[in-house]
Amino acid sequence: MKIAYVSYEVSPFAKAGGLADVAGALPKYIKNAGEDIYVVMPFHKNIENNFNTSKFQLVKTGLIPDSHTHKSPFSVYKSYLEGSSVVIYFIKTNTLYDSKNIYDEENIFLKTSYFCDAVLKTIKECEPDTNVINANDWHTSLIPVYLKTVYLQDNILKKIATILTIHNIGYQGLFNPEVLNQAGLPNYLFNINALEYYGKVNILKGGILFSNIINTVSPTYAKEIQSEEYGYGLEGILKVRSEDLFGVLNGIDYTIYDPIKDPHIFYPIESYKDKLKNKTSLQEYLGLVKDENITLISFIGRLFEQKGIDLISKIIDLLLLTDIQFVLLGTGDKKYEEYFATLTKIYPKKVSINITFDVDLAQKIYAGSDIFLMPSKYEPCGLGQMYSMRYGTVPVVRYTGGLKDTVSEYNPKDKKGTGFGFYEYQEANLLYTLMKAVYFHQKKKDDWTNIFENCMKEDFSYEKTAKKYIELYKIALDKKRGY
Repeated sequence: MKIAYVSYEVSPFAKAGGLADVAGALPKYIKNAGEDIYVVMPFHKNIENNFNTSKFQLVKTGLIPDSHTHKSPFSVYKSYLEGSSVVIYFIKTNTLYDSKNIYDEENIFLKTSYFCDAVLKTIKECEPDTNVINANDWHTSLIPVYLKTVYLQDNILKKIATILTIHNIGYQGLFNPEVLNQAGLPNYLFNINALEYYGKVNILKGGILFSNIINTVSPTYAKEIQSEEYGYGLEGILKVRSEDLFGVLNGIDYTIYDPIKDPHIFYPIESYKDKLKNKTSLQEYLGLVKDENITLISFIGRLFEQKGIDLISKIIDLLLLTDIQFVLLGTGDKKYEEYFATLTKIYPKKVSINITFDVDLAQKIYAGSDIFLMPSKYEPCGLGQMYSMRYGTVPVVRYTGGLKDTVSEYNPKDKKGTGFGFYEYQEANLLYTLMKAVYFHQKKKDDWTNIFENCMKEDFSYEKTAKKYIELYKIALDKKRGY
C-alpha cells in the first residue's frame, strides 16, 4: 500500500501548530510499520530562509495542474523527513507560498486550491501507483473534491482512496461562491448537499462529504464534533457520515521527546530526584526563587481562549497568593500577552512570562515543572499534556477531547491516575482543581511521587497511532472499492 500524506505544514520545515508535529512524525512510524508512504507540502518561503535547500533534489519542473485554471507552472523538489527515509515532496511556484506566515490570509484560497491541484499532478508524475491520499484539515480538503469531479475519469487518479483528518473543526475555509470558478470546479457544487454553507463555500464541508472516510485526532473529539456545542455548524453532516468517522489519538515522537537523551533539558530524568534537579535548575535559569518545595506551575501554548487562557487570567492573582510559581511560554491575543507581562512587575520572583516561541525553553519547562496547565475550552487531541507526562510533569486539564482520553484522575486509594481535571468550563472549577493538585504536591509527597511514576509509565508513542492509521487506510481502500 502506498500512501500520500498531504499537509500544509510539516515540522521542522514549516510549523505553525501541532499539525506540523504530527505530519513530521507520523509518516516515519507508518514507514517503520512496513507501509510505503511519502509526504507532500508547499515550498514555503521560510523553508528557503531556514534550510539549506541546495540539498533538495529537483524532481520535475514546468508542471501545470491539469484543471487548466491554475495556469502558472510549478516545480517539484524532493528531500527526506528528518532522520528517516520518508520522501517529502515540495510544491514550488514563483509567486505563491512567499509569506513568512504560512497561513497568511492574502490569496489563501488561491494558494490552497493550487496546492491541492498540484498535489494530484505531482502524484500522477512522480508516484502514479499511490493507493491512498491522507489529506489534513481544510487547506487540503479540495483534494477529494477534485478527485470526484474534475479528475473523476482520470485513469491514474480515479483509483485512489481518500481519508480526511480533521485536527481542529473550528477552522473550515469559508469563501464567496466565485472561488469555485477560480479553482476550476463545477458550479453545481454550490448547493446545500455539497459545498454551500449559508451562502458561502465551505471547503472543509467539501472534504467531509467527498472523502471516503474521515477521522479526527481523538476518540472523544470524534463524538464531540457531532454535537452542536463542538461541531461548529458541521455536526449535521458529521452525523450523516458517522459510520465513516473515526477517532485516532495522536502520539508524540519519543525519539525527540526523550527524558533520558533530550539535549535541551538540564539533567536526564530517570527518577524523581532527577526531576527535582531539573526543577531547581529551571528556577535558577528563569530568575525565580530556587526552592524544590515551591510548586512550579507552567503553561505552554497559544494565548487564545480555546486554550483556557481566559480562565487562567481570572484566577492567577489568587493563585499567586499561595506558595507557587508560574511560568508561561507562548504568544497570541495581544490583551493576554500584555496582561501576563504585567505580572512580572508585581511578582518578579514568582512568575516568568515569556511571550515568544522557544523550543529549547519549552523542553526545559516540560522537564522542570511540577504541574502543567491545560484547561482548554475544547481540545481535539492536545500534545502538551503528553509532552508533560513524558517528563514526569503532572497535568491539570479540563476533561474534553483528547485531554479526556489521555489524562486520568489520580485516586489516592488505589494509587492510579496521572493528573487532575474538571468538566464545567468555569474559573472556580479550575482554581479548585489546581489547589487540589498543589495540596497533593506540598502535603502528600508519597502520592505525588506515585503520580510522577504513573506519568512516566504512560505510552503515547506513535507506534500505536501508526498501526491505527494503517487500519484506516485499509478501510478507505475497501470503501473505494465498494466492499
